[in-house]
Amino acid sequence: MDLAAKSVLLHSTLQELGSVLVAYSGGTDSAYLAYAAHQALGENMQAVIADSASLPRAELAAALAFTAEHNIPTQILQTNELESPDYQRNDAHRCFHCKDELFTHMEQARAASGFAHIAYGMNLDDRGEFRPGQQAAAQHHAVAPLVTAGLTKQEIRTLAHQAGLALWDKPASACLASRIEYGRPVTRENLSQVERAEAALHALGFPQVRVRHHGDLARIEISREDLARALTLPILEKITAVIKPLGFLYVTLDTEGYRSGSMNDVLPTSAITPAAR
Repeated sequence: MDLAAKSVLLHSTLQELGSVLVAYSGGTDSAYLAYAAHQALGENMQAVIADSASLPRAELAAALAFTAEHNIPTQILQTNELESPDYQRNDAHRCFHCKDELFTHMEQARAASGFAHIAYGMNLDDRGEFRPGQQAAAQHHAVAPLVTAGLTKQEIRTLAHQAGLALWDKPASACLASRIEYGRPVTRENLSQVERAEAALHALGFPQVRVRHHGDLARIEISREDLARALTLPILEKITAVIKPLGFLYVTLDTEGYRSGSMNDVLPTSAITPAAR
């Protein structure tokens, strides 16, 4: 099936839902899904964004700016995953507890407002990755229209580009809790440390970064194309100067560069199960 046919299938899939709440994070996949749902359903859809300490303020502002620009109905849900001991424990199932909280709130909102379905932005490429949140989505009967249409991440970016959406090439950005090493409790304090550290690195001109929180140690991942600049002595000194005051005793630059999900490298194979197909 070519991309044009997949786009038509996505549109018809969304129309068949009748009405839908879209779990919206501000990333390209969920943003395009919200945009496509609005094109297909008009006011019979709503983008729902979960707001908590694990969402950077800059990401929330950008997400709301996108839906405002395209007149997409949007609701902000205050979620309380940080109050859950299961989430705070920060084991391999942290994402499940986070998404279970989100979809529980969304189901309540759906029932109260009369929407027929909940949808989320899983794409075809996501199915083989370690994403416990997809188990929560399945348990709450959330549908994945991008998968139904057979769309890959790159195809979604292409469609977003064709639609003139400015975020078509936006770098991936997982929640702040994904930066904290497994087994270290998730707290508002360490989430804030990570958020401020990454903002400082963005200000130094590094658009794709992760600050991995290992207690006293901040392990910085920077995209490989920016590593050469980062490894110069003047830039290393600037990085140290902005990161240490945030509460880290040690600052290290990961020589492998940025890679999504690097915290999963420490998990035993038995803890990693791909998403259901």
